[in-house]
Amino acid sequence: MKRLPRAALRPFVETVWALDETADAHTHSQRREHVVPTGGMHLVFRLSDDPLRLFDDEQDREGRTVSTMVVGGARARFYIRDLAKRLCSVGAVLRPGAAEVLFGVHADELSEAHTALEDLWGPSAVSLRDELTELSSPEERLDAFERILAGRLPVVRGLHPAVAHALQQFGAANTVRDVVRESGYSHRRFIALFSRAVGLTPKTYCRVLRFQHVLRRARTGGLGSLIDLAIASGYSDQPHFNREFHELTGVTPTEYRLAAPRATHHVVVHSR
Repeated sequence: MKRLPRAALRPFVETVWALDETADAHTHSQRREHVVPTGGMHLVFRLSDDPLRLFDDEQDREGRTVSTMVVGGARARFYIRDLAKRLCSVGAVLRPGAAEVLFGVHADELSEAHTALEDLWGPSAVSLRDELTELSSPEERLDAFERILAGRLPVVRGLHPAVAHALQQFGAANTVRDVVRESGYSHRRFIALFSRAVGLTPKTYCRVLRFQHVLRRARTGGLGSLIDLAIASGYSDQPHFNREFHELTGVTPTEYRLAAPRATHHVVVHSR
C-alpha cells in the first residue's frame, strides 16, 4: 500500500509505502530487477531477514549486500537488485532537501549509491527497525514509520528558494540556462545549491526527468509510440534515444516492452 504522508512530512516526503510479500507462495528464484532512475531519493526498512543485494552487471553471480536499512541516493543510471526472496518492507520517496534534514548530509554525498542507514543514524537505526518489525499490519508500520520520520525533523526548515523555484521550472520544461539566469546566482553557485539538495546536477536531473516523462506518457499511450514521444520530448533522433534508454534502464526499448514492467522504473529481468 502507498499513501501521502502526514502534513508535517510533506515538504520532505513525497509518499510512504508498505509492502508484504511474505504470505505469497510464489518464488522469484533467479530473478533480478533493473531499477530505473527517477531523480528521487528513497529510504527503506527491509523487515524480512534478507538485506538488499545488488549486482554490478548481468554477469555478476555473487552480488554484494548493503543492509536491511538503506538510503538510495538520487541516480542517473539504473541499478540491479535481487528479487529471489519475498520481501516485507516499509519506505518513503524523499523530496529534494530531505537528505540534510533527515540524515545530516547533502544529497550529493549520497547520490549514485546505496548507503546503510546505520552509517547515518548509528545504532538507533537498528532499534527503530526492531520496533517496525514487531508490528503486524502495513497500516501500523506506516503510522510508526511516519512518527519516526517526524521525530527527526527540525522545528523550522525549508528548501532553498532558488532550488524550490528551479524544481517548479524544470517541471514545466524550462532550460537550465534560463532557470540559472532567473535565480540571480552564478552558474557554479547554483549547481552547488541544487546538487546539495537534490543529489544530481541540474543538467542530469533534467535528463532523468525528461526520460521519466517519456516513460509515463508511453505507459498511458502505448509503448509503440516511444520514438514519437521521444522526438517530441527533445531527443534528436532514434539512435540518441536508444542510447539513452539503454544507459538509464540497462535494456533496449524492445526488451522493456517485452518485460511489461508493473511500474515505469522497475524492470524485472531473469539472471543469465
